[in-house]
Amino acid sequence: MQPKPFLIITCLALVISACDDGTAARPTAAGTTAASVPTTTPTVSASSSASLPAKAEHPDRPVNVIFLIVDAMRADMPWQGYDRPIAPHLTKLADQSVIYPRAYSVSSYTAKVLGALLSSRYPSTLYRGQTFFTAYSKANLFFPELLQKQRIRTMAVQAHGYFDRGKNLRQGVDLWQIVPGLKWNAETDENVTGPQTTEMAIKLLGDKANTGGPFFTWLHYMDPHDKYVVHEGVPSFGRRARDLYDGEIYFTDLQIRKLLDFCEKQPWWSNTVLIITGDHGEAFGEHGQWKHAFALWEVLTHVPLIIHGPGIEPRRIEARRSHIDLAPTIIDLMGLEPHPDFVGKSLVPELYGAKPDDREPIMLELPADTYNPPTRAIIKGDFKLIEDPGKKYKLYNLVDDPGEKKNLARVMKHKDKLAELTKLHEETWAKHPFIAPWGGKTLVGGVKANGPKGPPGWVDPDAKK
Repeated sequence: MQPKPFLIITCLALVISACDDGTAARPTAAGTTAASVPTTTPTVSASSSASLPAKAEHPDRPVNVIFLIVDAMRADMPWQGYDRPIAPHLTKLADQSVIYPRAYSVSSYTAKVLGALLSSRYPSTLYRGQTFFTAYSKANLFFPELLQKQRIRTMAVQAHGYFDRGKNLRQGVDLWQIVPGLKWNAETDENVTGPQTTEMAIKLLGDKANTGGPFFTWLHYMDPHDKYVVHEGVPSFGRRARDLYDGEIYFTDLQIRKLLDFCEKQPWWSNTVLIITGDHGEAFGEHGQWKHAFALWEVLTHVPLIIHGPGIEPRRIEARRSHIDLAPTIIDLMGLEPHPDFVGKSLVPELYGAKPDDREPIMLELPADTYNPPTRAIIKGDFKLIEDPGKKYKLYNLVDDPGEKKNLARVMKHKDKLAELTKLHEETWAKHPFIAPWGGKTLVGGVKANGPKGPPGWVDPDAKK
């Protein structure tokens, strides 16, 4: 969440052996092999979804949902090929779940990602403020509001000061709790909050007043965000930044295991779906960049996605998927109809056995603010097109070049592919009208933040009368 161009990146690979319908059997943790910094997802034996037991395309009844975000969790976790045992409990859980080896965040840092996660809309189409630590207008519809209207209990535990600074992220949440005693540092996160997050979550979920009926819980574990520190009881992986980060993932994995040990003993667990993802990735010198934000490289936008719950058969779904689909998925799991404002599409049918459809192009975006340059990208098939400020395009073949090291935009033999993806890029983004942020400052790239806080005729409930 740092507001300085500590640019970042490297690529995390997304090449995978896939079957005709985009699914493959889950490998066991013991059967996973990979290099220490893999460039591809490990090959597994393919299996058609037709070999799975015949299942309905929805759960038998609406379920509860626990939505767990691990800040800055890279895609190269052990269940996706990383050879260090940095998350043993999550790895075991992944083997019992549906995993998406080619899942994507919408953006590359928390403030822009959350708007998309909560609304199922791209960041530039939301009413938002001009700053790096983005504020959102109450004119935006966030999916917890839909749950709240149906008297579904909504709860959240957050562990960073950004969540408690009037950014309007808590719309629709009945119980919004912040880990106490946080120190504010705009450039890094100096707090260790995993144990408190787990303790507070257990207290909320242990209260029958909260779990006696249907409930939704959102938890955000922050410790893998820099700064990386050494924790007692965590094995040492080395002294470099990536080594320390790996220790932070291990530490967070311990906290999540404690939470799940509690959850598994509760009467509601058999009717609860758990969704775990990273809000974005993290860079360790790739492309000369560190940490996150400021760009849309694979290492920042390719993230893990694990979904576990009753009736969900363990498998890997190789089709590319986006965070834009998570709000519709949660709404669907909880028995509600999708909202017409949602851009994404529910994952529920494929979680319960349906053949995955093609949802490409995958769209990535980093709207301009007081620190980030305006950047957009799409991924279609083997190729990724990135649009930098001034309509400067970069083209990468993610199969041949998963690290995005060779820009093909000026290679003559790829001129037709560049023209094809540029046209697709422009047509795709044209379907999502841009809304300028509010605030009045000149943003990176030279555009002025002169946008509205809501649609015509909307009255800001927080405006001074």
